[in-house]
Amino acid sequence: MKKVDAVIVGFGWTGAIMAKELTEAGLNVVALERGAMRDTNPDGIYPQVVDELTYSIRKKLYQDLSRSTVTIRHTTADTALPYRQLGAFLPGDGVGGAGLHWSGVHFRVDPVELRLRSHYEERYGKRFIPADMTIQDFGVSYEELEPYYDFAEKVFGTSGQAWSVDGKVVGAGKGGNPLAPDRSNPFPLESQKNTYSAQLFEKAAREMGYHPYNMPSANTSGPYTNPYGAQMGPCNFCGYCSGYVCYMYSKASPNVNILPALRQVPNFELRTHAHVLKVNLTADRKMATGVTYVDAQGREVIQPADIVIVGAFQFHNVHLMLLSGIGKPYDPKTGEGVIGKNFAYQNMATVKAFFDKDQHTNPFIGAGGNGVAIDDFNADQFDHGPLGFVGGSPMWVNQAGNRPIGAMAVPPGTPAWGSAWKQAASDYFTHQVSMDAHGAHQSYRQNYLDLDPNYRDAFGQPLLRMTFDWQENDIKMTRFMAAKLEEIARKMGPKAVSVAVKNFGDHFDAASYQTTHLNGGVIMGTDPKSSALNRYLQSWDVPNVFVPGASAFPQGLGYNPTGTVAALTYWSARAIREKYLKNPGAMVQA
Repeated sequence: MKKVDAVIVGFGWTGAIMAKELTEAGLNVVALERGAMRDTNPDGIYPQVVDELTYSIRKKLYQDLSRSTVTIRHTTADTALPYRQLGAFLPGDGVGGAGLHWSGVHFRVDPVELRLRSHYEERYGKRFIPADMTIQDFGVSYEELEPYYDFAEKVFGTSGQAWSVDGKVVGAGKGGNPLAPDRSNPFPLESQKNTYSAQLFEKAAREMGYHPYNMPSANTSGPYTNPYGAQMGPCNFCGYCSGYVCYMYSKASPNVNILPALRQVPNFELRTHAHVLKVNLTADRKMATGVTYVDAQGREVIQPADIVIVGAFQFHNVHLMLLSGIGKPYDPKTGEGVIGKNFAYQNMATVKAFFDKDQHTNPFIGAGGNGVAIDDFNADQFDHGPLGFVGGSPMWVNQAGNRPIGAMAVPPGTPAWGSAWKQAASDYFTHQVSMDAHGAHQSYRQNYLDLDPNYRDAFGQPLLRMTFDWQENDIKMTRFMAAKLEEIARKMGPKAVSVAVKNFGDHFDAASYQTTHLNGGVIMGTDPKSSALNRYLQSWDVPNVFVPGASAFPQGLGYNPTGTVAALTYWSARAIREKYLKNPGAMVQA
């Protein structure tokens, strides 16, 4: 194909942001999306989209695992097997990627988590961090990222309540979070209304001395027009949010918030059904020359480009870097290498409270990002010293909408089938509250990604292999968080409480859904010996390759990753525009 200034692999949030920024800089940009074209029309048309069987059960918007997947094992002593049925995590497919089916929870970051190793060593000493834990600093500060968080929220149309703006408290008594860092501007929209379940959680948490606040939500509380001219309508709490295309144009997505603006410019092209096989390199492997992909007709196509943006889902980014031979693959035995290193996931504990028939919580009502949370046990807002674990968890009631097939939660002791189960499902369908402790998962020497020696995808390439299991730190932390969350649940005065902890000492279970918040593998940092990317998400080895996304996180966060993914992508794009284009080459010296 004709050479372009930049080619982008993947068209989710990172791809869309990069495309908008680089076309604004005057570059000719081609974006390659492996899946189909998706948009509100026709994929989100009402009433067809309100279909739990198609979207939640048959998983219409997710990756086709029969063509490409990952293999999974717990340790290097095990044989990895293919992930053949979507369970623990749900990577998206098609234009918008996971940004089309996500819930809309739109956090920033606790500043501590951007310099996690330094902070823990300063406060608790180097010996506090387990020897096998490979956490490290991001290499960029909250203060540097704050303007990019601010702009991303304006693009997303995020609803929320600031606690302080430019050092002035504005959120006391209004649902602001007193434990949040300072902001340069208020949220674009005021907080969404709180469901009754969130109000119950808020009352119980406040009575226990905690600091409940309204969650920041990329579901609009009112009509909104973003800086690109894209328009959004107010969320109607339909309950079909997570895993669905929003028919109200109320949930932020690349399709709603960025693509309409990109369609207006002549220097942008989006190609679908373009499965990228590798990043092409010069003979000395020091520069990228473009990418090779397979199109819808099965033809191999070479797309030359001066800049390559690898902006797909977390493990697709890792896979492509390994297939392309960019950066040294990680070896857990020696600890050397950087590609595949520091793979991290998510610790989760879920508590459900069941109430009498006169207390209607109506969980079928919902918005994906809406809810009430506390940060009293997030990041390092509490003393970890006596507890002996690293990491924290925000806790919340995030009522996204219970649907008829998947929402039949019943109290402990209920039979798993039969008339008694049916009666309990009927009794409690509208009389329950679900709440989560959303734990920050740490990175370890033994958890990593590499190429599988045995299995190949539909294109004849080795599958990505995931070596992953829960470690002692994860189990300690999640048990602690589950106990704290259960105390809040019991404070609500329910008839019964159930506690589900996905890593309570058992091995990682690939069949049970948790989140799709996968992190690491192509991590950023300050040293090329321990990171694949510099602070601008630029490859240390091939300086015209940039890799935005959660694959750049050195470890997991307590908060959902999308807000930080967006801010880091804007930060990287601005560095390309203001530094790289003026002087192509490494922006940070190794």
